[in-house]
Amino acid sequence: MNAPTLLADQIADPLLIAGRAYRSRLLIGTGKYRDFDETRRAVEASGAEIVTVAIRRTNIGQNAGEPSLLDALPPSRFTILPNTAGCYNAEDAVRTLRLARELLDGHDLVKLEVLGDPNTLYPNIVETLKAAETLVRDGFKVMVYTSDDPIIAKQLEDIGCAAIMPLASLIGSGMGILNPWNLELIIGSAEVPVVVDAGVGTASDAAIAMELGCDAVLMNTAVAKAQNPVLMAQAMRKAVEAGREAFLAGRMPKKLYSASPSSPASGLIPPKAA
Repeated sequence: MNAPTLLADQIADPLLIAGRAYRSRLLIGTGKYRDFDETRRAVEASGAEIVTVAIRRTNIGQNAGEPSLLDALPPSRFTILPNTAGCYNAEDAVRTLRLARELLDGHDLVKLEVLGDPNTLYPNIVETLKAAETLVRDGFKVMVYTSDDPIIAKQLEDIGCAAIMPLASLIGSGMGILNPWNLELIIGSAEVPVVVDAGVGTASDAAIAMELGCDAVLMNTAVAKAQNPVLMAQAMRKAVEAGREAFLAGRMPKKLYSASPSSPASGLIPPKAA
């Protein structure tokens, strides 16, 4: 079983994914930490409620007798989001998520990623589309990692994906958002949540993604490979919250310069006469 379902009216400004409401708009990965204890402490510091798990790399019960991530992050507290990291074709991705559904007692919210090559980890869009069609037809609720191409993003939404997850930059690069204009195009046309996935390096990157209007941010390496992962997780939590509030508040217009002072001009002491 996964974490209990929350209702949208129980939460102020909820993140809605596949019919479920979440308080946190930060999703966090569970790979690359020193051990499961550090993973647990970082996840707790992040405030994340959805945690991603690479089924091909992390034990959630498929390897009997080995420590399981689910002991550190119990499904009663967290929504486990199995992903297909390490898959390079649609067939492998679909097989991996069918296994995950068995291991998690029928859990159907998944993250699809089909990679194009092992060097850049850029998504293979042709295989991603193929896998998405099969998984949606099989009843999965698919959150899908993709490029920042707004046309592809719309096609994945039309297939029936529950969330679109465009990269900010390459997985693990920490380069931040390289093409904010494409992200804005995707956000502007999407009717499902848009979650920035991959490339976030530090807290300001997460804040910028949220200020652009993204519904959430997913990250792993930026936290796990920080010198202090637990402290970075805490920083990311604050950045996502601040970015969301700034988006809702609506920023002032940008100007090259302004002759309008920020303080009132009336009531000033007059200048001394010459």
